[in-house]
Order: sequence, then structure tokens, then C-alpha cells
Amino acid sequence: MNKGKESKPHIGIYGRRNMGKSSLINVLAGQDIAIVSDFAGTTTDPVKKSFEISDFGPVVFVDTAGIDDDSSLGDKRINKTLESIQIIDLAILIISNNIFGKFEKEVIAEFKKLNLPIIIIHNKADLYDLKEESIDKIRQQYPKSDILSFSTKEPSNIQQLVDLIKKNIPESSYKSTTLVGDLLSYGDIVLLITPIDAEAPAGRLILPQVQVIRDVLDNDAVAIVLKEREVDGFLRKTNIKPKLAITDSQIFNKADAMIPRDIPLTSFSIVLARHKGDFENYIQGTPKISELKDGDRILILESCSHHVSCDDIGRVKIPRWMTAFTGKKLKYDTVSGLDKVKRDIKDYSLLVQCGGCMITRKQLHNRLKPAIDAGLPVTNYGMAIAYVQGIYHRAIEPFVKLRDNESEYL
Repeated sequence: MNKGKESKPHIGIYGRRNMGKSSLINVLAGQDIAIVSDFAGTTTDPVKKSFEISDFGPVVFVDTAGIDDDSSLGDKRINKTLESIQIIDLAILIISNNIFGKFEKEVIAEFKKLNLPIIIIHNKADLYDLKEESIDKIRQQYPKSDILSFSTKEPSNIQQLVDLIKKNIPESSYKSTTLVGDLLSYGDIVLLITPIDAEAPAGRLILPQVQVIRDVLDNDAVAIVLKEREVDGFLRKTNIKPKLAITDSQIFNKADAMIPRDIPLTSFSIVLARHKGDFENYIQGTPKISELKDGDRILILESCSHHVSCDDIGRVKIPRWMTAFTGKKLKYDTVSGLDKVKRDIKDYSLLVQCGGCMITRKQLHNRLKPAIDAGLPVTNYGMAIAYVQGIYHRAIEPFVKLRDNESEYL
């Protein structure tokens, strides 16, 4: 998975076959980046294409198969199209010749389940005028949608479409709130404990570490990055008292022993849990680890695809630590990236989500939504590790204190 691509706002293009979905992307991009054909049903699996919108920034278009596909592979294509709704921030539904019926209503119902903003484009305006009765039908189905008459053959009002896209993309999909800046003042020192082990990428830091370093610098504070074996010597020799210490979750126990109690301590994963995840539900769900019973099944969601090492955090270490903590015979399923969860969500007793550094906030929340709607407890890698290692309250304390002071989680 391309981390740069996945963190951009995602715009899904939907509609019946041969309505001009791929052509619309090409018009917006000013180049042939999508497959176009005069034959219905050319697009199969959703295809992602990056594009830069002037005076806005980078986005990803998701080109999908027709929602009316009746070919031999139609059901599979439609299922892939509907699954793509989980990863988008804005939906564009294309109609033409004033056709608005069963298929359009069904896909709009899926958009509404996830509270997605919708733009409806009446394409082929060079051939068909948009009728008032069609507008009325659309308004009855989704009163808040923007409707635009457009032609991919003669795109004279393309700027109007671009303006609608910029207007409707949720700010939460591209405007990032601070990771730790609300805990810091000018010149504060943040100690970042970053192990260099078999799972660390060669020649670089992992993305959450890079993101936190940048956030510390953006907030005019000082980031000091050390391996775990250098922490004791640094604190002794310098007499510097950091405002905050952040560690890799895998060495929480070591960090807890090394960092004096009067220095707040948390982990990169917990920072991301508050920043991007459903922190309120994580807080409620994490203690449910203590209630697990023999035979319970745990779902572990890692939102990136990577080489699995012999001591992988999600597939090996967390199951090992959780089993040792509970003393129970537990079953674990791991799902990578944004792949579909094959079992019924009600088969699980707990969901453990990674930090989600490589996906958007919307994608992560949509990933958790079926579990939360079903009443399934959810937690996060770092919070689960802190809990089973007995340092949970210390690890969440910086953010819970902030919540108590300001009456909400930030």
C-alpha cells in the first residue's frame, strides 16, 4: 500500500455502466488516466488514481464498476464497488438522460449510512437537458446533494465542478489536527524512544515516528530521538526533564522503568489512537480484555500490508501478551489493509486496531463502525499492550487529563 496515496482524500465515482465515470476522471485530470471505452462495463475492480486539485491539494479518485452490471461477473464487480464506499470521503454519482431509479437509490442509501457528502452529476448535457422532475426525484432521495448538469465531451463548466468538489470534501479528510501540540508550549522537550530492531525499516523511521517529530517541530518544541538503551544515560548526564516521553509500544515496560514517574509517558500508537481513531470507544473497550473467556475470538486489524516477521507486533506479540495476561485459550484472526473481514463481526469478542498511520481518519472510522454498531469492544495496539503490561493508566493519562480539563477528548 502506498502510504502517500492512502492518506489523501478519496473521491469515489459511481453510476451505471457507460455513464461516463472514467471519462469524468480524465476530464478532471486533463489526461487519459482512466480506461475509457464505448462498450458498457469496461471498469472492473475499483481503480485508484492520484490527482492534484489547484488551490486545494492532492486527492485520490476511485473509479468503480457500473452499479447495474448484469454480466457474468456483475455481482462480484458490484460488491467491489460497494466495498469501495468504505474508503471514500466524497461520493460523485453520475446519471444521464434523466435516468434516476432503483440502482441510484440503492447506492445513495449506502452513502447515507456513512454520512458521506454527495455530488450528483447529470452527464452528457450536450445531448440531454436535466429535467426538473429528475431534480425533484433526487431531492426526495437526498435533499442535501449538489446537482450539476455537465458534459465530459464539452466540459465548459469544469471549474464549477471543481469548486463543488472542494466545497464538499470534509475538512477532516485533509486538515490534520495536532498530534501532541496541545500538550506542549514553546521550547518544550519531547523525548522519542525509537527502537531499531528487525521490524524497523532499513535506513528510515516508521511513519508514526516521523509524523510525531514533524508535529513537535511544527509546534515550536524540541524533539530528542533516542534508542531505548541511550535513555538512562541521556537523563543522567543532561538533567533535562522532558515535558513528554513517547515510546514504541513494544518496549512499554522498559520505557516505564526508565522514565521517571513525574514525566508523562505514552506511545506512538496511542498518540495515533487519539488523533485518528475512535478514542472514546478505545477507552471503554480496552478494559474488556480482562473479561475475555476461553474460546473467545479476537479480530486484529492491521491497516497496512507489510512483510510479516517472526516477531510481528500484530500477529505474534499482541496475541502472545494477551494470552499470557488473560490466561485463557483465545483465537486470533488478522486482517490486513482494508481487506474484508470474512467472519460475522458478532463472532468476535474484541477488536484490536493498529494506529492506522497509512489510512485516512474516515477509512479507520468506517473500519471500526460495524464492530461499534454491533456493540463489540474495540481497542488499539498501543492501548492493548499498555493494558496487558500493567501501565495502561499511565499511558493514557496525558490525554485523559486533557479531556478532564476541557470536558472532551481531543
